Amino acid sequence: MKSKTIRSLAFGAVVAAVYAALTMLLAPISYGPVQFRISEALCVLPFFFPASTWGLFAGCILANLLSAYGPIDVIFGSLATLLAAVFTALCGRYGRGLPAKLLACFPPVLFNAVIVGAVLAYAEAPGASFLPAWGVIGLQVGAGELAVLYLIGLPLLLLLPKTPLFRAAPVRDLARDR
Repeated sequence: MKSKTIRSLAFGAVVAAVYAALTMLLAPISYGPVQFRISEALCVLPFFFPASTWGLFAGCILANLLSAYGPIDVIFGSLATLLAAVFTALCGRYGRGLPAKLLACFPPVLFNAVIVGAVLAYAEAPGASFLPAWGVIGLQVGAGELAVLYLIGLPLLLLLPKTPLFRAAPVRDLARDR
């Protein structure tokens, strides 16, 4: 295996571990209709490091194993994070300025509000009350995501390129051209 591939796999594994650990350590605010999942700030990493996409997905699967909503949350909640990471990585292809970084924070908000909102609404209010519950819960999940992504994720996007670790050769090799 090439050394860049090994570094990419290792980087993804570290991202998965950090995502899962943060979510589990902060469990009281990480799960449920009103959530403030600090680990979601890591969803900005694909902007610079596309290799982190699969790590975020794996970390979300691990974290959602503790969810009270069961397999449906493990599957669909993790898919929401995967889609968000893919679209965040796409934002990184088309610019490095502040507008691109502002836009890169939005996919996790959108996908989690819609998908996780639907999962939680389905679990909390199946049947005829699903649609109104989806609207309310989707807005609650989206508001939590919005706060995490723009209050923690955006500063991470802005400050990460200025850190010595980001400029270190093995990490720089994983990043897109800045």
